[in-house]
Amino acid sequence: MANKQIEDLQVAEDAPRYPDVATRLRPGTIVSVQQDEHTVTLTSDNNIELNITIVTPDILQLTYTTEGDTRSDFSYALDPRFDPPPGEYTLENQPDHIEISTSAVTCRVSKEQMLVRFYNAEEHLLCADNRGYYKRETLMKGTTEVSISQEAPAGARYFGLGDKAIKQNLRGRSYENWNTDAYGFERGDDPLYRSVPFYMALHDGRAYGIFLDNTYRSIFDFDSRKDRTLTFASEGGKMNYYFINGPELRSVAERYARLTGTPELPPLWGLGYHQCRWSYYPEKKVREIARTFRDLEIPCDAIYLDIDYMDEYKVFTWNRNYFPNPKQLIADLGEEGFQTIVMVDPGIRAEKGYEVYEDGRTNDVFCRRPDGELMIGPVWPPKTVFPDFTHPKVREWWGDLYDDFIKKLNISGIWNDMNEPAVFEVRRKTFPDDIRHHFDGHPCSHRKAHNIYGMQMARASLQGIKKHAPAKRPFLLTRANFAGGQRYAALWTGDNIASWDHLRLGHEQCLRLSVSGYSFCGTDIGGFVDRPSSELYTRWLQLGIFHPLFRTHSMGYHLEGAAAVNEEEVEEKKTKETLDQEPWSFGEKTTTIAREIIGLRYRLLSYLYTAFRQYVKNGTPILRPLAFHDQSDPHTLDAADEFMFGDQILVSPVLEKNRKTKRIYLPEGDWYHFWDDTRLAGRQKHDINTPLSNIPFFIKAGTVLPMRELMQYTGEKDPEKLGLLVYHGDQPAESPLYEDTGQGYGYKKGEYRHTIFRFESNSQGIRLSAGSEGAYNPLYNHIEVTFIGLPFKPGHCKADGKEVAPRAVKRHGKSAYTVILDPGFEKLQLFAE
Repeated sequence: MANKQIEDLQVAEDAPRYPDVATRLRPGTIVSVQQDEHTVTLTSDNNIELNITIVTPDILQLTYTTEGDTRSDFSYALDPRFDPPPGEYTLENQPDHIEISTSAVTCRVSKEQMLVRFYNAEEHLLCADNRGYYKRETLMKGTTEVSISQEAPAGARYFGLGDKAIKQNLRGRSYENWNTDAYGFERGDDPLYRSVPFYMALHDGRAYGIFLDNTYRSIFDFDSRKDRTLTFASEGGKMNYYFINGPELRSVAERYARLTGTPELPPLWGLGYHQCRWSYYPEKKVREIARTFRDLEIPCDAIYLDIDYMDEYKVFTWNRNYFPNPKQLIADLGEEGFQTIVMVDPGIRAEKGYEVYEDGRTNDVFCRRPDGELMIGPVWPPKTVFPDFTHPKVREWWGDLYDDFIKKLNISGIWNDMNEPAVFEVRRKTFPDDIRHHFDGHPCSHRKAHNIYGMQMARASLQGIKKHAPAKRPFLLTRANFAGGQRYAALWTGDNIASWDHLRLGHEQCLRLSVSGYSFCGTDIGGFVDRPSSELYTRWLQLGIFHPLFRTHSMGYHLEGAAAVNEEEVEEKKTKETLDQEPWSFGEKTTTIAREIIGLRYRLLSYLYTAFRQYVKNGTPILRPLAFHDQSDPHTLDAADEFMFGDQILVSPVLEKNRKTKRIYLPEGDWYHFWDDTRLAGRQKHDINTPLSNIPFFIKAGTVLPMRELMQYTGEKDPEKLGLLVYHGDQPAESPLYEDTGQGYGYKKGEYRHTIFRFESNSQGIRLSAGSEGAYNPLYNHIEVTFIGLPFKPGHCKADGKEVAPRAVKRHGKSAYTVILDPGFEKLQLFAE
């Protein structure tokens, strides 16, 4: 060895040693600018690369890469079907910055430090870095932080991030995205069950969004230090985010939903009322629940079976003591109009002779530790292994396990739970960080795969359901998920508590989920933990009318498992109170109200189904805070109670105990109180009565509101008529109505009818026209049109040129007028007397 090499080695050996060594990176000066058809690549003198890709004129992707980073563009979050036209742009090299412009957005990057600023087409500043990009990595741990710090101007409001347990405006604190089994969570607890690293900002009347496409644990800090700084960061991977232009909050939400995808239309029964409990068993109890619904004439479409239907918590098995003939039970429930939904968890009991476990070992589908041994942990079974759903082979294997359930037993829906993935006994509640995953050909540790584990389980389940029942629309419910997982499954907010604050939390969480891409969401009505009072249950059920997932679910004070409450407490509760939480469990008065509440949901199903179709097609959130309705109105920005349900219904749920009256705020336009047809002016506050028998909600003037016939379940019979409630307004208005069979895929072949009702009014009378497309012919034989709030007494009426006689009726003590029309009418004219 040469003397020089010996000297260098000696110096290295004598140098001090540390537990770890950290490197911190911030961009230097831009020294290179390159471009291709869709992307501009900027490189700094310290080899930090920023790629800016024009996805659409309103969506720009920014990816920072340093030495050693993986250069793959692989993403679980993005919808593979999202294929917009190529984004055109111009590039200008200015003395102190690089400017990239589309028809809607300009992105300016400073030549020093690569600080990014976004402007709209009118040159208004939307979003600006203050410290910009930062990366920290260590010799022993690799990347520990990649972050972007931006300005948080005074007055800016922030929405989104999924279902954080806090008010709508995120400003003032920091949030974490790390899927967590959050049994019995309280207000402010964070993180919860799912991760949606997407938020929207609103400032000076203009909105934009940021989506961090990174699956590692992430932190979003919305000016928690009061220094007007917003930071989003992840604990690994690359900084890869999308800037989404508005200027409307609604447009940002729609663009994000199209980027990450929307689900298929659900079966219509999936929007009906669902009843669940931990657990309904044995078979006799399930039949009793079903029979009681029909005897009491309370509509219901689905009954769930929780984990106790299994044999020793072994997935894809049955406890034959409880359910000796599940096929017959499911068939009998089906005859009575009930769909059966069963829980399937990811954990598989590690037990020799158990077919699913043995087959999984043979096919090597389970997650392993770095040295190759299986990841075994306690969940409901004491020893459980877990499929690696990030492997396409494993997803196919898992999907085929549904063969018996879906094809042979005719189970209608699947409920995936505990898929954060949850692990009992350890404080961490989940896998160690070093568990290995395939990640669709991009091998990684659990640090990277944790947040998408539940999402990929849902993907595998949906794949299997569709494979084994290809002619049926699937229904899948999941607890854990990630951005883009709305493509696969509906969500509920998790193991909530029977309290008034949790009623409000459920309202806030579902709004946040909906504007974050997850419109198909709901809560455990009444609370999962503890038992509500009759008043709380009633108010919760009323709120549930306006959540796309409409399900009561409760805990039976089980003593098994890590989540069980104290045994003495359970025994005390058992002696003091019933544990039932069905609509008839709170006395005759509550039963009567519950029947009416659930019935109203069924009458509103055509409206909800239409809003769901709009969500599927355009990404429009079904539930929206009032700020999404009119962001120019300062009163809507912090409105806490009211929300929009679709485009034409405003809901103001009662969220407090013993509330007899309520002051509500109505935004621009005129609105009709549904319960008394009173017309109320917008941009004003109104005091209204709030009797326990109803929930306050309001219909926008000019709306044509479809009302279905009341049925005990969605497919009980062919309807005879469709009701249309026409709420008079002074301005022209349009109302959509989407109809199809509610099941199967005929709608994809044109077997649907999409109708736009156009309402116009003047001093001579009103005109209602209907333009339809699609080949579906509705089953009802007539339409009953009721005109509400007419400022004149009608004289005569013409429908498609023929005279029809309007009939005077009384609604809530006020005059209204009804005409009967053919389903295919195109024009109706009602003339003033």
